[in-house]
Amino acid sequence: MKLRHATLIIFIIVLIDQFSKIYVKTNFIYEEEVEVFSWFKLHFIENEGMAWGTVIPGDYGKLILTVFRIFAVFGIAYWLYDSVMREKSNFLIVAISLIFAGALGNIIDSVLYGVMFNDSHGQLATFFPHDHYGTWFHGRVVDMFYFPIWEGQLPSWLPFWGGQNFRFFNAIFNFADFAISTGVGILIFFNKKSFTLPEKSISRVYSDKLD
Repeated sequence: MKLRHATLIIFIIVLIDQFSKIYVKTNFIYEEEVEVFSWFKLHFIENEGMAWGTVIPGDYGKLILTVFRIFAVFGIAYWLYDSVMREKSNFLIVAISLIFAGALGNIIDSVLYGVMFNDSHGQLATFFPHDHYGTWFHGRVVDMFYFPIWEGQLPSWLPFWGGQNFRFFNAIFNFADFAISTGVGILIFFNKKSFTLPEKSISRVYSDKLD
């Protein structure tokens, strides 16, 4: 796979991710929910930190997290470029492209959204207001996809969780998170194909050694 193909994948994912986030941010009040199907809802929340709302404590916690994400994206970008130049498996290149696009999509929120929007609590957010809710590098990540497929009481014979109320699945996420999870899933479930050189690359390496 060529670099331009990977770039196209990244562009499309970031475009869809940002469109969905901006739409929800400007059309939903915080924690507003719209039922699409009984098992799929749009539920607007904002994530202060990492996955599942994990945060780094302290005055500079959010800034540290955002800077870390930026460095991570540069690392993933180099991994992608190196994999394309070395003609690694298409499985690997697609997976890295998905992970990079998802990370980039969430970084845009963290870096820009604090100054792009005002607060969504009790009102619809607007673009570039005078009363923006945060500062550069202190934006909140917008989440909206919610799939409460099943909810009920677990059997009493189960250890630890028996008899407790359980909902599957309870996470609320965005398109960038979905892209990252898909990329990681490809690396896990197609591990052998992802990290095995294509036949043409193997032949080229063998030819180079003979020369």
